[in-house]
Amino acid sequence: MSDPVTNPGPAAHQKIDTSVPHSARIWNYWLGGKDNYPVDEEAGDAYTAVFPGIVTIARGSRAFLRRNITYLVAEAGVRQFLDIGTGLPTADNTHEVAQRIAPESRIVYVDNDPMVLAHARALLYSTPEGATAYIDSDVLDPDSVLRDAARTLDFDRPIALILSNILGHVADYDQARSIVTRLMDALPSGSYLSVNDGSRGVDPGFEAAQDAYNESGAVPYNLRTVDEITAYFDGLELVEPGVVSVPLWRPDADSPAPEPVAEHGGLARKP
Repeated sequence: MSDPVTNPGPAAHQKIDTSVPHSARIWNYWLGGKDNYPVDEEAGDAYTAVFPGIVTIARGSRAFLRRNITYLVAEAGVRQFLDIGTGLPTADNTHEVAQRIAPESRIVYVDNDPMVLAHARALLYSTPEGATAYIDSDVLDPDSVLRDAARTLDFDRPIALILSNILGHVADYDQARSIVTRLMDALPSGSYLSVNDGSRGVDPGFEAAQDAYNESGAVPYNLRTVDEITAYFDGLELVEPGVVSVPLWRPDADSPAPEPVAEHGGLARKP
């Protein structure tokens, strides 16, 4: 196995703040991971006390990503991935799913959290045939992301852009839309966009828990309406079944009948 290529920026030298809960570490806790601190467990437990369904949403989101990547590699023939806001490595990371099917796949992860950076070098290993790189950058600076990703990815060939539970961290919706547009404009025809985010207008209990979390002093995460999530795909060709609650997106044939949750996502091709 080859070492991942990393690009540690200023965040690599930042101290990890363990006094304030962090969404990536809380998400890791809900997924059963170990890369979190007591403050994250406390925040996660407080959230689940109000809305236990968040664990189902977190795991449904992860399963949605796995099915997306499987489709992209096995059916669409994609071999390059730009995964922004990857969070802490757990099971079935993008490169693991992609390279399991096509070992030559190339994956660039993007995050700006120092704890993620520390774990990336230790855990994100590539197959010898492919490549796995990590960029220390911010989704709010798409030009920097694109510039650094070009060191690993060939922008003359299709790339799948993965934005899983990251756009909710962009407070201004119009800015979130413009970021998606800028990133997709840089990708060639035949590329894909995968987006999933927590949805507003579906489950009042989820909304109440998230609003309370946002007011706690932690980094806020903004739920979007289903129409707002769908609009991220404007100008692209949605893969069936379109934008749906994540468990309903091409569920595994041998799985129990999926139940919808307040998280919506989809996958679309750039013509």
